Amino acid sequence: MSLIRSMYARVQAPAAVKDKNPNRVLGGLKGHGADHYSMLGEDGTEREVPTRSYVQGLEDKMRKLEERINVQERQIKKLRNL
Repeated sequence: MSLIRSMYARVQAPAAVKDKNPNRVLGGLKGHGADHYSMLGEDGTEREVPTRSYVQGLEDKMRKLEERINVQERQIKKLRNL
C-alpha cells in the first residue's frame, strides 16, 4: 500500500501485533548480564525473579566459603592440640 493511500484511506491497515517470545527476552537479559528480571503476577503484584546463573553463582560462592571455614576450623583445632 502506498504512503498516500495509507494516509487517506478510510480503512486503516491493522497494526502489527508484537508478541515477544519469553525465551528470547531471557536470552537478551542473559547477554546483558542482568541478575534478575521482573514478572507481573495475575493478581497485579510485581515479583523480581533471580536468574538461574545468578543463583548458581551464589551457591558456588557459599560452597567455597564453607570449605574455607572448614579448613580454618581444622587449623584452629591443630593449633589448640599442640
